[in-house]
Amino acid sequence: MKKISLAHLKENQKARILEISGGSNLASRLMSMGIYPGTTVTKLNHFAMRGPVTIKCGRSTLAIGYGVAAKIIVELA
Repeated sequence: MKKISLAHLKENQKARILEISGGSNLASRLMSMGIYPGTTVTKLNHFAMRGPVTIKCGRSTLAIGYGVAAKIIVELA
């Protein structure tokens, strides 16, 4: 499967998280929100010019920064 970052997914596209390429602080912060490797997420939308990325993870809808989304590596589901 093709590996891309979460920031580069298209709207309403599902993907499975493979890895978080940031440091341990970023990984633990994302894990506390329910975002960890093996989880399936759906990218709902993003705002223009590298704005926040809105995702659906389980029953939660979350907005994360573009830089954080770029560090989450996913494969298309």
